[in-house]
Amino acid sequence: MTTTANAAYPLETFGPYGPIPNGDGGYQIGAGNLKEVSFGNMSAPSTYDETATAITNLDLETGLVVFTSSSTANLALPTVAAFEAEVSSPKIGSFFDFALLCTSSGVATITVGTGWTLVGSGAGVASKAVQFRARKTSATTWSMYRIAG
Repeated sequence: MTTTANAAYPLETFGPYGPIPNGDGGYQIGAGNLKEVSFGNMSAPSTYDETATAITNLDLETGLVVFTSSSTANLALPTVAAFEAEVSSPKIGSFFDFALLCTSSGVATITVGTGWTLVGSGAGVASKAVQFRARKTSATTWSMYRIAG
């Protein structure tokens, strides 16, 4: 077994493993290629109009809720129980962000139900986006904070 006392340098040659790959399918956070764009994955967002009444879990998971109507509507979050049935084991303190984009003169308002607490306004802004952060606060509750817009 090779030890650090007799390690060959550079470190990429240490041990029975080959060199660390550079840009071929690896995943690196931090001191990588600083001028490269950091990409994520996102499903296509669904659009809502004045006939909509509830936001689906999938739309929360994409991170974008799009409201296209020139009228107003309330969009209800799923109950915490329904949301957590489709989310993998969030711990207290876990969070996710999502945006509400109103693409016309209409305004949608996010409403909360069983298990949710709204901190700030749930109202969107016509022709603009607002951002929310949802945070698990206990075994059975989440808080939704308006953080931008």
